[in-house]
Amino acid sequence: MIFIKIPNALKINAFIAEEKQLPFTYSPIEGTRRAKIEGYDNDFAQIKLGEGELVFEKAKKLIQDWKMFPSAWTKILGDNKSIQEGTSIVMMARFLGVWFRNSCKIVYVIDEKKRFGFAYGTLPGHIESGEELFLVEINQQNEVFYSIKAFSRPRHFLAKIGYPIIRILQERFRQDSMKEVKLQCVDAK
Repeated sequence: MIFIKIPNALKINAFIAEEKQLPFTYSPIEGTRRAKIEGYDNDFAQIKLGEGELVFEKAKKLIQDWKMFPSAWTKILGDNKSIQEGTSIVMMARFLGVWFRNSCKIVYVIDEKKRFGFAYGTLPGHIESGEELFLVEINQQNEVFYSIKAFSRPRHFLAKIGYPIIRILQERFRQDSMKEVKLQCVDAK
């Protein structure tokens, strides 16, 4: 779970092969479709990216390529990172000089004319328990918004004893993701 350096592709893919067979570590599955999930921390962040189809298509492509993750301290790993229900990945997060390995599986995908995104849920190899939705939308006024909605709670003992720090890191992740997507969408205007 904790590494000095990111494991090689062979080890990552073996870990994913084991994890994807396991059940999610939370319920309700698809809970990010609801307003709030009791017993979990519920989080939401949203940013306006700009206006128009070009901005929407750029943001959609960023999500399809997992580029909404803050590249300075997170990495998405796995041979198959396609955005489809059932795809399992490893999300590595760096904190205090070490990498934390977390496993997730895509629960559902939204692929509509004006909305694109997906939610992934935690597997047993994740320090937390919960689900997170990444979504880009274009409204009737032609405004493009990127949002993250999540519910989570500590699962691993390190997450439980470090709960205040985990909450700070979750907020940092949302804010850094918003900045990452906004910055990459600037050239689409």
